[in-house]
Amino acid sequence: MQFKVPQDVQRKDTIIWSLTIQQLIICFIGGGIAYALYIQLSKTYFMEIWLPPVVIISAITLAFAFLTVHNLPFDEFLMHYIEYHMLPRQRSWIQGTGAPFISPFDNTKKKTEKVQIKKDLKKKKSLAELTQVLDAGATTPEETKTHELSTQERKEGLKQLINQNYNK
Repeated sequence: MQFKVPQDVQRKDTIIWSLTIQQLIICFIGGGIAYALYIQLSKTYFMEIWLPPVVIISAITLAFAFLTVHNLPFDEFLMHYIEYHMLPRQRSWIQGTGAPFISPFDNTKKKTEKVQIKKDLKKKKSLAELTQVLDAGATTPEETKTHELSTQERKEGLKQLINQNYNK
């Protein structure tokens, strides 16, 4: 059985004519604001007074609903433009900095850093003891002091092991 697969799955669904639901909502809200402003100002003022605000609001509404810049909707383009001008131009990478926003009211990080430093020191100490135990061939750190071999004894033991395995 064959099914028809749509080719353009990234395209938004159209509701009325070729307008999407987002464009319709933007047009209704912006048009409503422009119309309400027109009704309020046209009763008491001349056309020179009420026309500029109504045209400006209508133009902004149409820009948000239909304008695309560099294949981006106008609202996304505007947010990228603002972000570009608000953030610094040159960024530097510093290893170990993970959080871009550190709250001045958050004290939990300072406490966790102290606890983590203590844990790291314990880990390093226990790791050093473990390597000393394994190098000396003892089972506990106290036995390592009594079982330490000189370098000459280690070399001789290693030569014996090599000779035994090589001769077999």
